[in-house]
Amino acid sequence: MLDDAVEAFAQSLFEAERDRRQTRALSILHPEATLDDAYRVQEAFVARKVAAGGRIRGHKIGLTSRAMQAAVGIDQPDSGYILDDMVFPDGGVVPGGRFIGLRVEAELAFVLGRDLSGADCTLFDVLDATAYVTPALEILDTRIFRADPETGAGRRVVDTVADNAANAGIVTGGRPFRPGDHDLRWIGAICAKNGAVEETGLAAGVLNNPASAVAWLVKRFAGQGRGLKAGEIVLAGSFIRPIEIGPGDTITADYGPFGTVSCHVG
Repeated sequence: MLDDAVEAFAQSLFEAERDRRQTRALSILHPEATLDDAYRVQEAFVARKVAAGGRIRGHKIGLTSRAMQAAVGIDQPDSGYILDDMVFPDGGVVPGGRFIGLRVEAELAFVLGRDLSGADCTLFDVLDATAYVTPALEILDTRIFRADPETGAGRRVVDTVADNAANAGIVTGGRPFRPGDHDLRWIGAICAKNGAVEETGLAAGVLNNPASAVAWLVKRFAGQGRGLKAGEIVLAGSFIRPIEIGPGDTITADYGPFGTVSCHVG
């Protein structure tokens, strides 16, 4: 994609979020777009949010399960940014009118205690660099139509990546813990909407260990000459299917001995 086309599509995403309306997919308007092009759009979209006063707080990783990768025809995760206005308090209200079509997922969030970089980053480097891990909910939204209104075609991975990996918010809660004290693979969550259990899962669904997802992101960034920073939050990827939510809904994820995390859509 030419730079002008990248900037134009990033602007359409920025306006779609601002005006609470959806736009047609990158894959429809620019069928030549590659995954690299999609990340260029994402960077330009996020740059507009930062220019409007946003501050980057961290990153999210998606498409971490083999099933989800197979469904969209790729063999690696994707990533997006977390900004300060995407961070909501545990047990608090998420303003439903701010978004278009919400869904929620259960994940583990890594909060880094020191910078992390390098093409040879391993799971163990991630564990060493992490100050603590905490239960989390990721709130998803889409500025792009899930099904194109003219052709009916569904979104492709380039569309999700361009749209900041569908990220819209994060809620952290429960009991923070040091990652080396527990086998992260066996941490699970029971997720309920309005008191009814919708999904359950184990963190092993995230690349067999969610710390491996963080290592993947570090290695991807190493190719761009950058890394993760101390204090940043990294959502490692969902281990449940997304749950549709809307105004009036309350979501609670019970992580057993690691506590609960919840939010209500106002």
